[in-house]
Amino acid sequence: MIVRTSSFCTDGSCVGVALDQDEVRVVDTKSSEALRFTPAEWSAFVAGVKAGEFDLPG
Repeated sequence: MIVRTSSFCTDGSCVGVALDQDEVRVVDTKSSEALRFTPAEWSAFVAGVKAGEFDLPG
């Protein structure tokens, strides 16, 4: 499993992503709960971010 944390993590309140073959988990490092995605769902989300689909207006 590959675990990555945000490069903006400075005060211990971080977001981490755990990559596994059959699941991607997004976690708040101060909590044990996670959002769970399939690799296909995660890829679609990342593609949307890169395409600007989630940019704020203005």
